[in-house]
Amino acid sequence: MTTLFVKRLTVIDLSYLCPQRGLVGESWQVDLELDGSLDHQGMVLDFGKVKRQVKQTIDERFDHKLLYPDGHTGCLVTHTEHRSELRFELDSGCVILHGSPRDALTPVAGGRIDASALAGAIVDALRPQLPDNVMDIRVQLHTERIDGAFYQYSHGLKHHTGNCQRIAHGHRSRIEILRDGQRDPALEQSWAARWRDIYLGTRGDLAARFSQHGTPFLRFGYTANQGMFTLELPEAGCYLVDSDTTVENLAQHIADTLKRAHPESSFRVLAYEGVDKGAVGSA
Repeated sequence: MTTLFVKRLTVIDLSYLCPQRGLVGESWQVDLELDGSLDHQGMVLDFGKVKRQVKQTIDERFDHKLLYPDGHTGCLVTHTEHRSELRFELDSGCVILHGSPRDALTPVAGGRIDASALAGAIVDALRPQLPDNVMDIRVQLHTERIDGAFYQYSHGLKHHTGNCQRIAHGHRSRIEILRDGQRDPALEQSWAARWRDIYLGTRGDLAARFSQHGTPFLRFGYTANQGMFTLELPEAGCYLVDSDTTVENLAQHIADTLKRAHPESSFRVLAYEGVDKGAVGSA
């Protein structure tokens, strides 16, 4: 038996539903191991196929999606031919509603989603596609090591031509703020706290404000080229901006907000979108 491994095969940027935290944005790096006998090429599996076929399966099934735990008693999903409607009750009693084309949602077995549960779902998705000489699959998910501040946000980009248009996908992202040329950890931690488990919504996509049992809610909605998307969730878990929530606009929004609060200082903001990518805003 021989083991083939690939470290950081891909990064999955997604959002998932948690009974305690609500809508959570996450970025998981994927490590893969395959046990098997050698084929006629002397390989367990050609690295080209791993990078092409295996990575493609993971990305198509889980990346830029909203994941939900299908064993959670407060989760109800109804499907039509092309559309899904999801109702998810939090431990607080508040309810999140999500409507989208079916491809924007992925179920994960069990009552809650974590790295172990998602790794199991990835293994189940990969197993039927691998050749007979592959005897066992192991997937490990891990987050980026971030020594400073980071936030976890969800969003959707209605003008995007790819899967970023899905209204509830997300990222785990570091932030670096330079004030007058020097890193300011206090400001970084302040923004990380402000955007912890947040939905970053565009004001133009806000369809309604209302209350349920005294709790303020927001409803977002738009139509993109994949179809119609809707999202309803407690206002306390939302942050509104005037622009589309691209990372370029978010970086500039933070810089401009800091400049208004501290007009005597200059700011340079490095806002990340998941792992090792992002944008810079200056003011």
